[in-house]
Amino acid sequence: MEHRTLGKTGRQVSVVGLGCWQLGADWGDVSDAQAMAILHAAADAGVNFFDTADVYGDGRSERFVGKFLVERPEAGVTVATKCGRRVAQDPANYTPAALRAWTERSRDNLGLQTVPLTQLHCPPDGVYEDDRVFDALDQMVSEGLLGAYGVSVETVAQGLRAIQRPGVATVQVIFNAFRLKPLEKLLPACAEAGVGVIVRVPLASGLLSGRYHEGTQFAPNDHRSYNRHGEAFDMGETFSGVPYDTGVAVARRLAETAVPEGWSLPEVALRWCIDAPGVTTVIPGARRPEQALANAAAGNRPPLPQVSAEAIRAAYDEVVRPLVHDRW
Repeated sequence: MEHRTLGKTGRQVSVVGLGCWQLGADWGDVSDAQAMAILHAAADAGVNFFDTADVYGDGRSERFVGKFLVERPEAGVTVATKCGRRVAQDPANYTPAALRAWTERSRDNLGLQTVPLTQLHCPPDGVYEDDRVFDALDQMVSEGLLGAYGVSVETVAQGLRAIQRPGVATVQVIFNAFRLKPLEKLLPACAEAGVGVIVRVPLASGLLSGRYHEGTQFAPNDHRSYNRHGEAFDMGETFSGVPYDTGVAVARRLAETAVPEGWSLPEVALRWCIDAPGVTTVIPGARRPEQALANAAAGNRPPLPQVSAEAIRAAYDEVVRPLVHDRW
């Protein structure tokens, strides 16, 4: 598995990480045993970067990761968590006291004295302009409560604002074959600033697995059922904001035009993200150990052939761009 430097943290992380949202909530039921098996499978495949959040299952995901760290200290996993979504999204709620309380809770859940990386979890716009927020994060780094901090963003504009803060070590953003806008300004700006880029939703909530069809049904407690139009949180987090049937059709097209012999569509989708200049790691989720193993395989693939990259760009420009490009 290839490794890259995670921005200003200085840590070496695998180009394929593991997103741990599924282990907490919002993706249907995942048992305790299943969650632990997913973490172990990812580590066995060479993954050494786990991304979680305090709000995933109200700490459930963090606690699974903490248990894994006790069971597999030799795995050398870098853990990133996120904070800020446990309160109403009013900038006034992002106080120094709240940031400290969220950090302490994550430390307890993870069983860590120092959280290697915490990220503001898609905060509202006003937070980016609040010096108190970033001063408080800097203070917790100086105290050793945090190793580093970053920002998870919804939009390219927010990412560009975030990296103006000198203490921001990483930016996390949605980037995939259905969301190409970060290529234009955000990825180059992060590279120039030495900021790591963590790519979330690289498989567009599973659409780019190629396993779904127009009639696929998702569990009621799966955000792919209840957040298609942004009913619970930003709709861009579900299928990257692309209408479901359109996403299915484009994924089918990519399976026919972008997949080299011997590859799978998920490998192509992940490798395309990994190959983009400025990307540090991609964090696909998994609901089964087999998925974690299959996702990790993309980290061992060579760069994607140019013809595949061109097929992705063509599908985006012809079908997807009008639907999402100006929104995020």
